[in-house]
Amino acid sequence: MNLSVAEEQMMSKFKGKDFLQISDFTKQELIEIIDFAIKLKNMQKAGQPHRYLEGKTLAMIFEKSSTRTRVSFETGMFQLGGMAQFLSKEDIQLGNGETIADTAKVLSRFVDGIMIRTFGHDIVEELAENATIPVINGLTDDAHPCQVLADLMTIYEKKGTFDGLKFAFVGDGNNMSQSLMIGCAVMGIDCVVAVPKGNEMKEDFIQVAKELANISGAIIKQTNDPQEAVKDADIIYTDVWASMGWEGDLEERKQKFAAYQVNELLVEGAKPDYLFMHCLPAIRGEEVSAAVIDGNNSVVFDQAENRLHVQKAILASLV
Repeated sequence: MNLSVAEEQMMSKFKGKDFLQISDFTKQELIEIIDFAIKLKNMQKAGQPHRYLEGKTLAMIFEKSSTRTRVSFETGMFQLGGMAQFLSKEDIQLGNGETIADTAKVLSRFVDGIMIRTFGHDIVEELAENATIPVINGLTDDAHPCQVLADLMTIYEKKGTFDGLKFAFVGDGNNMSQSLMIGCAVMGIDCVVAVPKGNEMKEDFIQVAKELANISGAIIKQTNDPQEAVKDADIIYTDVWASMGWEGDLEERKQKFAAYQVNELLVEGAKPDYLFMHCLPAIRGEEVSAAVIDGNNSVVFDQAENRLHVQKAILASLV
């Protein structure tokens, strides 16, 4: 399979591990996975087979729907020589008709890995605690580690380094901003998150990020000022104002977040070669203007593609 000695060592090291949070891995480990993802990307572009998971099966549990997560994992398993089984909330009685622990134990007898996209992060943790096979977090209300690793891969491809960069997130204090801040803290990227008052990130995630930043030397900050966040930024990131599963007065929320739209005026404070990033789907005219997301600085579709490659690297390494 044309594996280098370093890649064989990496796969041996990661085999059987879970992928639940970015903070569970060191900077060096994340770089190893990103390097492997870039190799797999190049192999796929060149039409070179890389069937590392021949005969392996991935169970994909979706309590939250998603275009990118389902297609990228399903396609990734196919390209790696394995197969993926889609299990919607109608197909599986997770924590309802059957306990989470029992579901984990049963699936461990049938398949080689589990990817789950759900609501509470405790569900993922309980699933991983009771499974004897790797569990991958495809998204929870608190974290989205696969997306963040794809984002880091994209930054590395475009900037060639993680050193000396400033990352700005403008929007809601949600699972994306929390995971991105932690990802930046691990990699040593300065990160400023700008959120409206009352929509701050959870304090325990900020604390984890600060502890990791003490190791990497990154500057980590949360503010209510979007101009402060984007000043001299190398990367500007945003997300929808109302995350999936959020209930409330959407019109009131739009008014509250209006000053946090990433538009032509706001990005003037960033470096000229800044990258605009968004995990998608995006609502043009709300969290981002069409001119920005469709402009020359936007790399949103490179991000989306890299979900495929980085998740293949995760799958091949863990399973």
